[in-house]
Amino acid sequence: MSETPTYRNYIAGEWVAADDGRTSENHDPANGDLIGLFPRSAQADVDRAVAAAKAAYDGWRRTPAPKRGEILYRVGRLLEERKEDIARSLTREMGKVLVEARGDVQEAIDMAYYMAGEGRRLFGVIVPAELPNKAAYGMREPMGVVACVTPWNFPVAIPSWKTMAALIAGNTVVLKPATDTPLSALKYVEVFADAGIPAGVLNLVMGSGSEVGMPLVRHPDVAAISFTGSNEVGREVNVEAARNLKRVTLELGGKNAIIVMDDADLDLAVDGILWSAFGTTGQRCTACSRLIVQRGVARDLEGRLLDRIASLRLGHGLESTTDVGPLINAGQQKNVHSYMEVARQDGARILCGGEPASDGALAGGSFYKPTLLGGVTPNMRVAQEEIFGPVLSMIEVGTLDEAIAVNNGTKYGLSSSIFTRDVNAAQTAMRELATGIVYINAGTIGAEIQLPFGGTRGTGNGHREAGLGALEFFTEWKAVYVDYSGKLQRAQIDA
Repeated sequence: MSETPTYRNYIAGEWVAADDGRTSENHDPANGDLIGLFPRSAQADVDRAVAAAKAAYDGWRRTPAPKRGEILYRVGRLLEERKEDIARSLTREMGKVLVEARGDVQEAIDMAYYMAGEGRRLFGVIVPAELPNKAAYGMREPMGVVACVTPWNFPVAIPSWKTMAALIAGNTVVLKPATDTPLSALKYVEVFADAGIPAGVLNLVMGSGSEVGMPLVRHPDVAAISFTGSNEVGREVNVEAARNLKRVTLELGGKNAIIVMDDADLDLAVDGILWSAFGTTGQRCTACSRLIVQRGVARDLEGRLLDRIASLRLGHGLESTTDVGPLINAGQQKNVHSYMEVARQDGARILCGGEPASDGALAGGSFYKPTLLGGVTPNMRVAQEEIFGPVLSMIEVGTLDEAIAVNNGTKYGLSSSIFTRDVNAAQTAMRELATGIVYINAGTIGAEIQLPFGGTRGTGNGHREAGLGALEFFTEWKAVYVDYSGKLQRAQIDA
């Protein structure tokens, strides 16, 4: 047997072990295979990484933004070259099927080229001054050291959303990936190292939320925090950041819905529902967890879905025959299954699935059968709480107005969708669906990197990732006044 690989943090341009030498194991969720040993970092490692980022900050912010962009262009090219290798590693440690893992890496490639271009487009403003012989400007400034805390479900794409926007704006970064997916983050950071990122500009510290994440949030030299994860932890991050008036962006939960009207193209709707509910094994913040269907097509749609769900094949994500991979770990499998008893107690019916899958080749993995629940009403727990697994709750309604009200009737507001041939219904939905992302005749997943990503209500705190919205978060405005009149002019004072 070959020796188990041991990996290291990336701090100040060097690959280093945790200060106290501790490591944690990382396992393939499909079969339990040991992938490697990764640093179990703590406060000393956080301090070292933040110090490196702080020391590199002045040099990086003074590097012309187009030059910073040139590094991101190199990152994009290297990601393209290594796409297959990174995707296969991602599938092994996270579980998503290979075609989705490639898409995860592709998002990082797209983001690299997009943000590289923004190096020549960090627009400010020039406005008229109210006094003669005076100019007034507004320009963007970086904030300093930024902590990026990322989840396991998109272990390359989401780090790219955060770090690339922060870096092109002139900030330096400490990246803390999820404990379930450290290898993907490591391979992502390797690309930056090979692309020539200056030492200390991007640092990687692996470890738990309590030993790395919260120390980063509390660190006095961290100016801003970008966090994606659970609502529970997000609230704690927000409170800690507020104690020191730090800027924080939160991307949290979702309880997304697809509305299917009587006039919808049902073949198209079924494709969109299956992809949105069971892609990534339902482990997306934008996954469809609720199916809101008009009664006229409810039975037809239910039958079509049951037929298609029965044909979905579970297995290792590297196998070409696999449609649905494992959940991230046994704990998540247990959590998803706990909702089946909740559904029964509330009066819902389990139409298919509803139990772990552990037969044959699935033994030893964290698999769960794709599940469709019927008889669900809008206020049931399964229709209100984020399950984060392959569980779809079917809710019947009579009208478009009722469908929109049900869609908006949760504490979350990330993504929503409607399938209809009626242009008036589509326009009404676009206006009334109270989510940060709305799809017409498509599922709830598939956001593109050039538009702002985020949600309303309990999904976050109002900031956005990707697109120009990300640059708004990672920069501060500086107003500059230039008076060339040769005399003191006093604004807002009557002459």
